[in-house]
Amino acid sequence: MNGADADKRDFMDRRDAARERLDGLFGAKGGEREDRSAWFDAVYETAGGDAAAVPWADLAPKTELVDWLEAHPGEGMRAVDVGCGLGDNAEALAAAGYRTTGFDLSPKAVDWARQRFPESAVEYRAADLFDLPGEWLGGFDLVHECYTLQALSGDLRERAFAAVASLVAPGGKLLVLTRTAPEESVPDGPPWPLKPSELDRFSSLGLERIDRHPYEIRKGERVIAHVRDLWRRTA
Repeated sequence: MNGADADKRDFMDRRDAARERLDGLFGAKGGEREDRSAWFDAVYETAGGDAAAVPWADLAPKTELVDWLEAHPGEGMRAVDVGCGLGDNAEALAAAGYRTTGFDLSPKAVDWARQRFPESAVEYRAADLFDLPGEWLGGFDLVHECYTLQALSGDLRERAFAAVASLVAPGGKLLVLTRTAPEESVPDGPPWPLKPSELDRFSSLGLERIDRHPYEIRKGERVIAHVRDLWRRTA
């Protein structure tokens, strides 16, 4: 095993240990908005600056996002990254030419992202998906949502679809990357993969699907179904 492989293995081992620890934190299974805020802050606080302790932090943008951006550069259009975490996806959007805002519920995540990318063109903001700044509503040509919906359950999950859709400008696009599950499945999350009928909710929120790209991510012997769903606002 070379040095790079050993470093990657060490990172993944630390991540697995972090997942077990975080499952026991208050709020890990969803709940009220206040519970989730406290939980996310606890995740970033207890990480102690180690990104491996943040289970969703890959320290690289999602491959499916990068592939899509290669064919759809921003050319000065305005984009927002929902739940930006440590900033990798937001930075990919900015690198593709989008005037990018990245926001996260946790101020600690936002501070960490700013520290990682001190010269960034991204506007990093601490903001709540369920209490968005008024100037953001209908204000973005591209809304990127990756793994936020699948991290929510109950009433918050129900409300999140409309909140995400509210960011899309007239004629703008929504790009969703998420785990998926068969309609009849009963997922035991988090995360709770999105079923086809759940993704279809965007059609009742003034959006039409213009592309659907299923893909898989392998983690050891596990094969995890995902989809890259692209929507456009028509109303």
